[in-house]
Amino acid sequence: MELNELLERQTLAIELARKAGKMIMESSGLMDGVVDEKCSFADLVTESDKAVEKMVFDEIRKQYPMDKFIGEESANNMDEWSDEPTWIIDPIDGTTNFVHNFPFCCISIGFTYKRIPCLGVIYHPHLDHLYSAIKGHGAKLTKSNGETIDIHVRPCPSLSKALVVAELGSQRDEAKRKCVFKNLESIGWASHGIRSLGSAALNICSVASGQLDAFFEFGPYIWDICAGVVIAMEAGGYVCDTTGGKLDLQGRRFIFASNEKLAKEIADKLVVQMDFKNGEK
Repeated sequence: MELNELLERQTLAIELARKAGKMIMESSGLMDGVVDEKCSFADLVTESDKAVEKMVFDEIRKQYPMDKFIGEESANNMDEWSDEPTWIIDPIDGTTNFVHNFPFCCISIGFTYKRIPCLGVIYHPHLDHLYSAIKGHGAKLTKSNGETIDIHVRPCPSLSKALVVAELGSQRDEAKRKCVFKNLESIGWASHGIRSLGSAALNICSVASGQLDAFFEFGPYIWDICAGVVIAMEAGGYVCDTTGGKLDLQGRRFIFASNEKLAKEIADKLVVQMDFKNGEK
C-alpha cells in the first residue's frame, strides 16, 4: 500500500480517535449500572464501548467501503482477518478503568494490510495525548498543547534495571491464575518493579515513550495490541511471543520491550506459559 494511502487513513483515524475521546469523556463517570459482563465478572462492556465502535466503523465505511473491519464489541459478527485492508479497533481499551472512573483508558485504532500492522493511532482522552505511527516512518506523540514530538524507547540494559508492566486480565480460571501469579513473582523479584495499570494499549505506549521498559501479558486479543505494535516498533522497541519467538497477532500472548535482550530475558523468566487456539477464548 502506498504511503499516501496510509497517510489519508491516518488522518481519518486521528480525527475519529479524537471524536471517540470526546464521547468517552462525556460519558465517563456516568455508567449508573449500565454495564454488562461478557466471559467473566471481570470482562466488562458498556453502552459507550458499543457506541464508540459503531461511530468509528460507520465513519470509516463512508470513505473506505471496501475495507474490512474487526472490533472488540462486534468481533463475532466481523470480517475474518485476511490480507485485505483491515481496520482493527478497541473502542475503549481499559473498560474496567472507565467503569470505575479511573482515568487510564483509550481508544485504539489499528490498520493492517496483507496481515501486517502498518498504522496505529491510540488516544488517551484524559490527558489529551495522541500516539500515532505509520510503519517505516517513526512514532509520534501529540500533547495536549498541540506539540508533536518523536517518541523512543529508553535504553535498559537488563531486567534488574527495568520497570515492567503486567496485567491480571479478565480471565478468571485456575490456569490463568497460576500463569499470572507465578510469572508476577518471577519477574517481580528480578526487576526494579511491577506495575498494573489496566490498559494494554496505553501500557504499550508507555513502553514506546520511555516511561516503562517492558510489558508482558497472556490473554489480550488482536484489537488490544494491533495499533500498539506499530507504535512500539516505530519507537525502536522489540515485540515477540512470550517464549521469545515471533509474535503472532492472534496468539494472545506477547512481550513488548525496549530492546531484544530485555525481551529475551523476560521470556526466560516466565515460568508458566499459556496456549490459546486461533485467538479464541
